[in-house]
Amino acid sequence: MKRGELLRHLRRRGCFLKREGASHSLWASPNTGRIEAVPRHTEIPDRLAVKICRNLSVPDLK
Repeated sequence: MKRGELLRHLRRRGCFLKREGASHSLWASPNTGRIEAVPRHTEIPDRLAVKICRNLSVPDLK
């Protein structure tokens, strides 16, 4: 999955960028307050994208 596609999905669900790291971006969910690292790779494995969505309490991207 493309990184931009995942980030667009997270934004639409209310998540926001907390801060940029060296190799990851930290995204937060305002509903749960949880923070999850999203790698800066152009392609993100589908299993990792599902894990990120579930940890942020966002529906899986289909």
